[in-house]
Amino acid sequence: MPPHRCSRRHFGIATASLLTRTAWSGEPVAVKPVTLVVSYPAGGGADVMARLVAPRLAQALGQSVVVDNRAGASGTIAAGIVAHAPPDGTTLLLDASSYAVNPALFASLPYDPDTAFVPLAVLAQFPNVLVCTPSFDAHSVADILRLARARPDALAYASSGNGSAQHLAGVLFEQLAHVKLTHVPYRGGGPALNDVIGGQVPLFFANVASSLGQIRAGRLRPLAVTAATRCRALPDVPTMAEAGVKGHEVLEWNPVLAPSGIAVPVRDRLVAAFRVAMGDAEVLGRVRALGGDAFTADPAQFLSAQRALWTRVVRERGITRD
Repeated sequence: MPPHRCSRRHFGIATASLLTRTAWSGEPVAVKPVTLVVSYPAGGGADVMARLVAPRLAQALGQSVVVDNRAGASGTIAAGIVAHAPPDGTTLLLDASSYAVNPALFASLPYDPDTAFVPLAVLAQFPNVLVCTPSFDAHSVADILRLARARPDALAYASSGNGSAQHLAGVLFEQLAHVKLTHVPYRGGGPALNDVIGGQVPLFFANVASSLGQIRAGRLRPLAVTAATRCRALPDVPTMAEAGVKGHEVLEWNPVLAPSGIAVPVRDRLVAAFRVAMGDAEVLGRVRALGGDAFTADPAQFLSAQRALWTRVVRERGITRD
């Protein structure tokens, strides 16, 4: 179990974590809390999903659930912690789309990406939305293209880190729109969002879930969403294709993984609990209100396909972590 930090929060039935009951293996043990180790700081999309699902997960499991933010190095710090945790089902990784990118982005990792984890779930899928500081002289994607072509490399965009979904959204935008931007990586979506709101960096391919409140409050101006269809939470915002950049589709998603070696009954119990949590009408309604959709595909197959896709993009574009 990771040590207590100020970023941790407990959800669910605290009394259950203090009692002794029959464990998944059939042996009577003290019930320990389940810790969701989140790979990005508070305020980002991964954190939003963790705190949304934790209470329902606690109910489904009948034990306390803790959210523990361990940000840094594009999610590899959190992944390293969980990879080396006991595979007893009490320490899980809640990551972001960068999970599929990091094996190609990093020369070495604190875990073996091929063998360290067992996928349990993918919680939801969200489009990104290209936003800008309201004071910035752009009201459409066409304005961004005009400015970028007039001053190559002068226009900057923030991201939650090298190799993150926001970074790759920017890289793909450059490639498809034939422009050159300057990438400014941060240690998470929350800090990046704050600096765009504050005007330090003008552009951000933000996660819809974590930026929607700021958009509605007028602190960010939305220009286009990175999905094939318009986002139900932002119906007046065009897709990238509608804005003139065809083929620009980048979704964010949040996988949940357990350390390799987890017993099959424990894994199956957690898989079932996440299905119950994500099938909850209130949770699903909240995901949709934030612009996302439920995930229905096989998690293992999806993660494998995403890793293959982004490995190709990273290598073709020569993306590095620096």
